Amino acid sequence: MSAPLRSVILGSGSALPKQCVTNAELAERVDTSDEWIVERTGIRQRYIAGEGETTATLATEASRAALEDAGVDASAIDLIVLATATPDNTFPATATKVQHALGCHGGIAFDVAAVCSGFLYALTTADAMLRTGMAKRALVIGAETFSRILDWEDRTTCVLFGDGAGAVVLEAQDASATRSGILASRLHADGAQHDLLYVDGGPSTTQTVGHLRMKGREVFRHAVVNLSEVLREVIADAEIGSDEIDWIVPHQANKRILDATAKKLGISEDKVVVTVDRHANTSAASVPLAFDTARREGRIRPGQLVMFEAMGGGFTWGASLIRL
Repeated sequence: MSAPLRSVILGSGSALPKQCVTNAELAERVDTSDEWIVERTGIRQRYIAGEGETTATLATEASRAALEDAGVDASAIDLIVLATATPDNTFPATATKVQHALGCHGGIAFDVAAVCSGFLYALTTADAMLRTGMAKRALVIGAETFSRILDWEDRTTCVLFGDGAGAVVLEAQDASATRSGILASRLHADGAQHDLLYVDGGPSTTQTVGHLRMKGREVFRHAVVNLSEVLREVIADAEIGSDEIDWIVPHQANKRILDATAKKLGISEDKVVVTVDRHANTSAASVPLAFDTARREGRIRPGQLVMFEAMGGGFTWGASLIRL
């Protein structure tokens, strides 16, 4: 009988578009202000994709950075799972474009659509495939160009989002020989909440891309409750105390959601990685982008316990506990 396997993070990377747009610059084209945005969301700037920058190009750049960080050649990757709500095309999967760009042909490559929870869904899917031996090394990517589905006349939503990508390299290792790896994960969905956060277009309904629509107050309420519950589930599954967690890397939607969730769990705000001020809400890219940022700044270090968590349209939500 083969030894049990565990998915270990070998490295991470991220990518942002060239154009950074501050709140003040946004206020020149939208009826808003820097003070209004910061007070309600904590966002101060975001990056917006320009000509030639797509979900695939950002995902590829983040993947190359992750591979370099991990010291792994692209030819060693036999699984790519890319989370996105803004693919380059309806089909084929954007993951296949990344696979081709990287030169790691012949393995498995597909997209996952769970909006802001997408990276958690992609990570958990890749983890399951690695642990069953379907692949040895995986690239798990979250990449978005959300600016292309925003209604720039809707000041309540267009100020909240940005573009970017983040990626991690996973490797299946003998669980008895390492303490590192993904220790526990939980995923959930509730389709009854569809109309609170959605895009009003699609090939099967309107044959258009559509625009993002959101009822922010209701989403906020569900987010705090759902995220608190799923974090408790993962903590129980891993049989640890919440005080043992070194860092929480949450989906960067709104500073007030981050603060409220930490308070509900009795976790110090000092343990919560916050990058929403710099990147805004980058949907599926949010968690890996924040994770890579914190690693490169020297905050997240080897041996630490890190909790990923996110909630997005659908509703979908989830969490995963990793020891680095």
